[in-house]
Order: sequence, then C-alpha cells, then structure tokens
Amino acid sequence: MPRRACGLSLDVTSPLLFSPVTLPAPEGPGLSLLNRAMVPPMCQYAVDAEDGVPTDWHLVHTGAMAAGGFGLVTVEATGVEARGRISPRDLGLWDDAQIPAHARLTAFAHTQGAAAAIQLGHAGGKASTYPWLPGASEGTVPAAEGGWATVSATSTPTLPELDAPQALDAAGIETVIRAFADAARRADAAGYDALQLHGAHGYLLHQFLSPLTNTRTDEYGGDEAGRTRLVLRVVDAVRAVWPAHKPLGIRFSATDWVEGEDGTVWDERATARLARTLAEEHGVSWFDVSSGGLAGGRIPVGPGYQVALAAHVRAALEGTGAVVSTVGLIEDAHQAETILATGQADAISIGRAALRDPHWAAAAAASLGVPSKAIHAAPQYWRARF
Repeated sequence: MPRRACGLSLDVTSPLLFSPVTLPAPEGPGLSLLNRAMVPPMCQYAVDAEDGVPTDWHLVHTGAMAAGGFGLVTVEATGVEARGRISPRDLGLWDDAQIPAHARLTAFAHTQGAAAAIQLGHAGGKASTYPWLPGASEGTVPAAEGGWATVSATSTPTLPELDAPQALDAAGIETVIRAFADAARRADAAGYDALQLHGAHGYLLHQFLSPLTNTRTDEYGGDEAGRTRLVLRVVDAVRAVWPAHKPLGIRFSATDWVEGEDGTVWDERATARLARTLAEEHGVSWFDVSSGGLAGGRIPVGPGYQVALAAHVRAALEGTGAVVSTVGLIEDAHQAETILATGQADAISIGRAALRDPHWAAAAAASLGVPSKAIHAAPQYWRARF
C-alpha cells in the first residue's frame, strides 16, 4: 500500500529520505527538492578579508555537498548588517557588491541539481565575537581588534561573557527590519531558491522572542504578543520583497530548556503557536527546528535530541502544508528514515555528518537500498559506486 507524507504518495519499498518534497510558496508550484536530505547553515568563519564576501572556501564547502547528493544546501548565517555578524569573519549581504560572489555559490549548486538556500540573520547581542575555531579567543572582540558595538532587545549582556549591547530603540528596530528586507532582495538577485530567517540560537530575533533576554516594557516586550512582534514584522518585510514563487522559511530554537508556566517561557508550545501564525497569515512554509542558544536550562544532547521538538511543531502545523525539518545529531541513514517514517518531520538537516562526509546523502541512499543508477551524485564520482 502507498503511504502519504507532505501530500506525496510513496511506495513502501522506496526510502522516504530519498523521495521528493516541495517547499510551498504563496504563488506557483513551490520549490521541488530531489530528496529530503538537507544541509543546514554551518558557520565557517572563513572570510579572511572581513568584508562579508564569500570566498573559494565557501564555493568548495557548499559545492561539495551539492555534488554529494543533498537536495538542498543552505549557506551559513549571513549578516544583514555588518554589525549583525557573529564574528568579523562571517558572510554578509548588506551591500550589493557582495551579490556576485554569492551568485557563484548558487550557480554551482544548480549545476549539480541541488537547490540553494541562504540563512539571513542578525547576531544582536551575540555579535562581534571571536570565530568559533580551534585556538581562538572567546568573548567579545574589542574595537582595537576589529570588533564593534552590539545591539539587542535590552542593554543586559546576552550571555555573561559578552559585552553589554545597546538596547534598540524604535528607529533602530526599523533599521534592522529594513536590513532584513534589503538582504532578502540581494539574496534573490544572487539566485537563491529559498530563504531561511535565523530566529534561533540566541541571536537577535531569538533575543526578542525569549523572556530570558527580552525584558522590554514597550510594544516589543512583555507578553508573547509583544515579544513575537519583531519576528512578525521582519517576516512581513521580507515576504514583501522576496518573490512569491520562492519559499520563505525560518529556523527556531523551539525551547530555551527552561521550565515555567505556559506563556512565561520560550518553549515548544510558544514556538508552535508562532509557527502556526506565520504559516497561516504571513507566508512562511518551511520551519527548521533547533533549540537553545541562550543561558537557559541544561540541554539533553544526544542522538536526535531535538526530534520531539520538531514533531510538536509539525503537529501544530497540520493542515497548513508547511514543511518541518529537524536537526541535531542525526547521523545515520536509518535513523533519519525512521524519523520520517514515524511522521516526526518532513525533512532531515544533516550537519556534523555532512562536514565529515560531503557525500553523506549519496552514501545514505545506498545504505537504504536505493539502486546505484538512481542515486543522485556527481557523475564524475561514478567510481565511488555508492
């Protein structure tokens, strides 16, 4: 008997992981992906010139995964403002001069049959930090070393080890919203097929969502309606300029891992409520579910530790047509297939395992019994006999 997932009729003998999936869009058929194996955004801290422009490293890094059989490759967190970068060595799209180098990444991905997405973000109070590389210093980069003043929901340090940011006022909030929209326009010009907003991991949008960091008393703080206001406004500004035939997604930290009464913490229930609103009223059709990033509770890290969070969000989105991807120590093909087969997610983001093996998707297809001739991988690697 066939089974259905995301509106597709699938034969039980065919791995769900390597069945197609469509990221819906407000107009047109949406973005059809060859399979449900995705590469999530992973910071490389490889912009030596500190100008936000992608380098040969980024071309090789993303290109290898596009050639390795993944249906979607997402370029790392890309600053919508120079001051929104996590570190001075991050990518950016705050200037039209950065577009051509991004276009190299999308053009190569397309030659491999992969779709290209980009994650647009603003680090807020977690900006201007040293790159997360072996041997690097920790904390805020001082101005003398190329750092800058940061902004956030409040002037309290986002993490204890970071410098205090400046609280965004009304004008500053409008500047951030315009920066997201302008970066989205540039992402379209660079040829990206899908766009993901970074609302996770303790960065600016998450700083507004979480009561751990948002203690404002104006319209952007207080209750859940106030704390979600910035996300809604950013989404609307981006959706207004992002082409209606292209899908818009967002990554959430579904929980801060803090116990509390409903409505007083940021957890999977709050995330599910916001996701439903975004899907039904604001044109968001792809939700990538992660967690943590602020100084909250202890995270129970282990294989698939965030899958239950994705399942909660997916259940709340029933009937909207939105696609939910899950991420977090999913490294085995059979593990990924089980998550899909049990309806906990619609797609799988493979991070660490893809860093170790850019051809993880092709190898996973072989391990799940996909015939060699049907495995999507660069023909130049036919000798690998996946």
